[in-house]
Parts: sequence; structure tokens; C-alpha cells
Amino acid sequence: MDDHRTHYVTTTDGVTLGATVHGQGPPLVFLQGAVGDGDLDWQAVLPHLTDRFTCHLPSMRCRGLSGDHPDLSIPRLAEDVITYVDSVGEPTGLVGWSLGASLAVVAAAQSDVANAIAPFEPAMMTLLDEQEEAVMAGAVANMGTQAEAGDLTAAVRAILGWPFSDDEIAVADQAGYTEAAGRYVPSVLDFFQQATESDAPEIDDAAVLAAISVPVLALQGSDTRPFFADSARYVADHAPNARLHEIPGAAHAAPMTHPETFAEALTGFFAPARQPV
Repeated sequence: MDDHRTHYVTTTDGVTLGATVHGQGPPLVFLQGAVGDGDLDWQAVLPHLTDRFTCHLPSMRCRGLSGDHPDLSIPRLAEDVITYVDSVGEPTGLVGWSLGASLAVVAAAQSDVANAIAPFEPAMMTLLDEQEEAVMAGAVANMGTQAEAGDLTAAVRAILGWPFSDDEIAVADQAGYTEAAGRYVPSVLDFFQQATESDAPEIDDAAVLAAISVPVLALQGSDTRPFFADSARYVADHAPNARLHEIPGAAHAAPMTHPETFAEALTGFFAPARQPV
């Protein structure tokens, strides 16, 4: 039975971050991607973990149960993560998907609030080649065009067209994800605009990754885009206590398309009583 409750914390700039909390056991905090919210992004994985872990699903500012604020910069969002994880009040694991994976990396480098992290396909933007950058820019531009036309569901499909395959988008459609995430399109566009204009240090700076002292399980799908595979491998190669784990048959939408296998990888990594091999 899912013992569903909520948890709130206020950031240093006065924003209320809200999360739904499910299950019992050692705490794990799950960080969403750029498009949805905490509940939307992790709804498929959650049933496979609540018998072992207390699962916190915070939504970033301007999403879900969290308050609004114009600052959506990576440094600000990473500080929000640190604030939320610190509020849990006990040793906590940190899981992130895409943007959330990147934020997990930064939070672990800047603080000791997490005792281990599992970033799934973080976006290491300096690894983008010209072709991949053009695909991403085209997806963002198409999202803006669809939003201007008033079709927010089509706008979500447009941005998902970069990291997701057509089959993955179909799964997101069937789950109701693309329609539900439509309300966040203005915030997503604001985030990408601020990311373009930011002069903050790159997440994949070697010094950032070298500062991570906790165990890291860098996750990737076996069938994902080369950019995301390269990003996961880069984290595994540069964080001091990291290893790479592949989700068989999955791509960037693995938390939606392969939730049980994804959850098994997390359980094996975060379970407190792992037996020696």
C-alpha cells in the first residue's frame, strides 16, 4: 500500500518546493527532467520501489506542487536540490533523469547532502557535436512554434523529438505524459532561454566531477542517442567513485519504457545491505 504524503521546503530565495512522498524505507530523492514534473516523470518507476524505499518526488520551481519564480538557471536549480535533500534529515540517495541527472551531479559536487547518486543520461552539453546541437536547437524552435500556435501537447512532442524516438513518444502519449506536461511549456521555454544565455561553469567541467566524493551509478540505455551514451560514460570516467550501468533495450525514456529494469538497477545500487560478490 502506497503511504502517500507531501513534503515542503522553502529555498533561500523564498520559493516553496513541494514533493509527493511514497513508500517506506531509506529515502531516495528523484529529480525530474526538463519537460514534466516530479510525479509525471517517475510515475512508472514508483510502484517498483515503494516497498523498499521512501521515494521523494519534488517538482522544480514552476512545476507541480512547487511555487513559481523567474530564475530557472542551472546554479539556482542545483541549489534548490541541495535545499530539498538537506530537508529530508537523514542519509539520502539521489536519482536524476536527463536535466535532473545533471542537477544531481552538481548537487553532489557542491555538497554532502546525498550519500550516493544515480544520474540517468545527464546532458553534458560540451559533448554536443554540431549535428546534435542543430537537432536540439531545432526541437526547441519547433516547440516554440507549436506553443505560439496554441497546441501545447504538440509543443511537448516537439521538444521530446530530440531525446526520444518516435516509439518512445508514442509511449509518452499513451501514458498521458505529453498532454499533462503541456501546461509547463512556457516554463520549459524559459529554462532553455536561460540556459542559452548562462555563463555558469559547465556541469561537465572536470573539476566539478572530481569533487564528487560519494558513489555514483551512471546509467544509460543501451539504445540511446550517442550524445546521451557519451554523457553517461563521461560521468563514469571522471567522477572518482563511479561506474557505468546500461539498461538493456532502453533509450532516453527508460523510466517510462523500462521502469521495472530501471528500478532493479536502483535497488541493487542503493539497497543498504548489499552482499559482497
